[in-house]
Amino acid sequence: MSTLTSEESPPQAERSASRHHHRWLILAVIATAQLMVVLDATIVNIALPSTQAELGFSDDSRQWLVTAYSLAFGSLLLIGGRIADLIGRKAALVVGLVGFAGASALAGAAANFEVLVAGRALQGVFGALLAPTALALLTTTFTDAKERAKAFGIYGAVAGAGGGVGLLLGGVLTEYLNWRWCLYVNLIFAAVALVGAMVLLPRHRRDTGVKIDIPGTVTVTAGLFALVYGFAHAETDGWSSTGTWGFLVAGAALIAVFAWLQTRVAHPLLPLRILRDRDRGAASLAMFISAAGMFGFNLFLTYYLQQTLHYSPVETGLAFLPTVAAVMISSTLATSVLTPRFGPKPIVPFGMVLAAAGLVWLTALETDSTYAAHVLPPLLVFGLGLGLVMAPSMSAATFGIDPADAGVGSASVNTMQQVGGSIGTALLSTLAAGAATDYLAGKAPTPDALAQSALESYSTAYWWSAAFFAAGAILCGLLFRRGVPEHDPDAAPTVHM
Repeated sequence: MSTLTSEESPPQAERSASRHHHRWLILAVIATAQLMVVLDATIVNIALPSTQAELGFSDDSRQWLVTAYSLAFGSLLLIGGRIADLIGRKAALVVGLVGFAGASALAGAAANFEVLVAGRALQGVFGALLAPTALALLTTTFTDAKERAKAFGIYGAVAGAGGGVGLLLGGVLTEYLNWRWCLYVNLIFAAVALVGAMVLLPRHRRDTGVKIDIPGTVTVTAGLFALVYGFAHAETDGWSSTGTWGFLVAGAALIAVFAWLQTRVAHPLLPLRILRDRDRGAASLAMFISAAGMFGFNLFLTYYLQQTLHYSPVETGLAFLPTVAAVMISSTLATSVLTPRFGPKPIVPFGMVLAAAGLVWLTALETDSTYAAHVLPPLLVFGLGLGLVMAPSMSAATFGIDPADAGVGSASVNTMQQVGGSIGTALLSTLAAGAATDYLAGKAPTPDALAQSALESYSTAYWWSAAFFAAGAILCGLLFRRGVPEHDPDAAPTVHM
């Protein structure tokens, strides 16, 4: 951790840190690490058919290539954030990058399904260390209000667009190389970020005041694991399965025990003061809802483009690029212009309304729809809305957190996003499958009927995703405080790593 000299007062240290001439290069390192983590949630999706054909696993098993990653990632995020606080953010970033690269190499070289799933799970383990560390570094590196807004705009654009970048990159690598390069490519990202981290991030001194909350770690890790596994279980066995509800109830009970423990232990894993702040609580809720709703957009539109419009993997990835551009534009605008002037209260709910409108627009797609006239307009509307939600929410969720809690505070945001995405995966997949089954009931399974049933399933997913965003607009409109959050000039100084 960086420390103050006796000659340097806190305000002086803050000004010194804010003038750090490497801070924008540090942002590039942080963004590269975050992009690698985010795109790995989607990059394997387009490669699944090729992977399945080569390794020969069943349709029922293929979901685990996605779930193994989110399961490890979601259940370990909080402890990953606290480890970053304990050993220092530079060390945590280096360990995370090396581990993620190693796990990617293992998965890419897998000769069978079991090794591939193990590699994906290990990616999730190290991703759970990388994600909160990257956000904590951003939070503690930029404290000047204007620069912080720009930095979070760039970071929010990367986080929001990472899924689309993953789809495009996965399509290109699968079509022109092979599916294994969807995993090997992480070695390039990790190497670039690792060199930057070693050169640019200052050395730190271990913070001996941070302690690991063992009871909290056990209960929250087991609870999040049970929740994520329970929702994943619902995809294959349905919501009426005893296994599904058993894991969900156990997960909820363990999370309740964790919350109770955090009020009793001397060094809580997640200090509840972090979430008691209205703006931070609203921002975490916004990330949860947007992740749940975003799944309906990314996955089902991918299916529509490939299975209904018969796009190639590369064409599918390219089709998402306008959304990526829209997210980058609106997130930068939100954090550099709109939020500093109006605060998050009007911006985040308006973004959710836009995202919901884009999803409702997608329900009108038919088997003969064209990209330019019918697909592109709702893509742009959705992307603009998502950028207005994610970047201001990430900034608000970590604003004002004590630097000693920056890692775990950042992890709490990532945890909400990951659990929201897992819930969206299970719920929307189940609802979409049910809609397709209901449409085909009593009908002959002709090609036309099957194509229409697929449209019904996609439309159902879009409607429910839109409902998530609409509910989020109302809740965030009620919870966020009016006005612009005030920066405390006497807050603890910046670069604690």
